[in-house]
Amino acid sequence: MTSTLDAPDIPTPEALPALRRRTTAVLVSSQILGGLGVPIGIALAPMLATEVSGTEALSGLAPTASVAGTALLSLPLAALMTSRGRRPGLVLAYLIGALGAGLVVLAAVIESFPLLLLGMAGFGAGSSANLQARFAAADLAEPDRRGRAISLVIWATTIGSVLGPNIAAPTSRAFSGTSIPESAGPFLFAAGIFAVAGLVVAVLLRPDPLLTARALAPQENHSAQSRSLRAGVAAVAASPMARLALVTVAASHTVMVSIMVMTPVDLGHHGASLQLVGLVISGHIAGMYALSPVMGWLSDRFGRLSVIGLAVGLLCCAALLAGTAGPSHGQTAAGLFVLGLGWSAGLVSGSALLTDSVPQPARAAVQGLSDLTMNTAAGIGGAAAGLIVARASYGWLNLIGVCVLLPMAALALRRAVKKAPPATT
Repeated sequence: MTSTLDAPDIPTPEALPALRRRTTAVLVSSQILGGLGVPIGIALAPMLATEVSGTEALSGLAPTASVAGTALLSLPLAALMTSRGRRPGLVLAYLIGALGAGLVVLAAVIESFPLLLLGMAGFGAGSSANLQARFAAADLAEPDRRGRAISLVIWATTIGSVLGPNIAAPTSRAFSGTSIPESAGPFLFAAGIFAVAGLVVAVLLRPDPLLTARALAPQENHSAQSRSLRAGVAAVAASPMARLALVTVAASHTVMVSIMVMTPVDLGHHGASLQLVGLVISGHIAGMYALSPVMGWLSDRFGRLSVIGLAVGLLCCAALLAGTAGPSHGQTAAGLFVLGLGWSAGLVSGSALLTDSVPQPARAAVQGLSDLTMNTAAGIGGAAAGLIVARASYGWLNLIGVCVLLPMAALALRRAVKKAPPATT
């Protein structure tokens, strides 16, 4: 039997465009807020970990804990969204992120490295909410505009994400002379931002886009079994394009996270100030989000495979620039900007391809599986990144990042060859 929760009022064809616009507006608003909070952890977590642990070798574990938290929460959040809709899952993710940010501040005050890692894991829920919002945007989108719908919500993060790292320094100074270390103060700000983002979603994301999408597709089998994680795994296993999409988002995210989290440390080795680190990270995040609508348009216009190939090229170029920059802060900044562009191309095209390639009932489970895979891989990459830089160099880290992209490039080339029309004689 289908509950009323699973069967919301079906919008008329005339009302559907307005509902799409309203849903997008709410998601854009929450993304702007979430974008203010998440980059604070990106910019400050490695430095805070070094201060609390007393060793640079563990600096990569704090951002890695955040990525691991994002990964571990992916499936529970996907299960909640599958059964109850997007709104409860997004709200819960933002609230956990706020709690995690508070624990980070407490850990810094009492100088507890294990508590810091626990707090960063909870903080990663803010990233989970931001990532899942892109799929919420795709729920009601027309198939030929799905890439643009995803990319618009990703783009909205630009405003908060560019500002986030740059407010770290003034926010830190606000806690000067208190028991809260300056490098931990911005996390208190992030906690409040996540709470407000959760409130926006709770109040305004109505009707729920996922439940509405199901109501618009009554011909699909929407039983609990068809929406289970097992059904999601089976849907990916049955679709070569879905497998390529999964590899694309995982490889793009892993390379981006691994290089990004160690860039502040490398900049510090070459005398960069906190303000300069903030500017470099802001440029990187601008690359991640500002041009995502272009990536969405390209994905819809020229196909997902073409943009996946573009992602490979951009990420390799970024690794070359950043890995050979040395004391040239300008070259490092350019490399991080291109790294963001490559990530954007991979995430937008991979997410759109994944949504295209599986049945509607299984999409929420598959999307949760995708976020679990990409963040688990990135978590491993982030943990290894600190060790690689400590034992070898930042240049070697970038070279290894290029190697991670090879399976993605090979699968994309294989699918492109199979998709190409046979030559005529």
